[in-house]
Amino acid sequence: MKISELSRLTGASVRSLRHYEEQGLLTPRRLDNGYREYHDLAVEQVRTIRFYLKLGLTTAQISGFLHCVMKNKEAFCEEVLPVYKKKLRELNEQIELLTAIRSNLEERIRSIHDERSALQGFDEK
Repeated sequence: MKISELSRLTGASVRSLRHYEEQGLLTPRRLDNGYREYHDLAVEQVRTIRFYLKLGLTTAQISGFLHCVMKNKEAFCEEVLPVYKKKLRELNEQIELLTAIRSNLEERIRSIHDERSALQGFDEK
């Protein structure tokens, strides 16, 4: 199938499909005219890539185990679990940072409200 059909069947843009190819995640056959021709299995491969991207993984991380998960159940691919654990650690660090930022902003808002209240009470005297 051509790239436009693969795009239509998977919902991935042509640009994304070319990017996946550049990253080594897809390997189309090249026709004599230079056009890309994708195997029917490319539909499932692109859907799998997009699933992992939605988990927040990078194409580099995905390329480390994509071949395995396309042939086996994820549980049998030793490369997957370390990537998941690393991503979870990164997310927890981001959540901690965002929680601290939120607390700081809440404190600043309270401080501004308190200061305004104090000034308004001072103006009334």
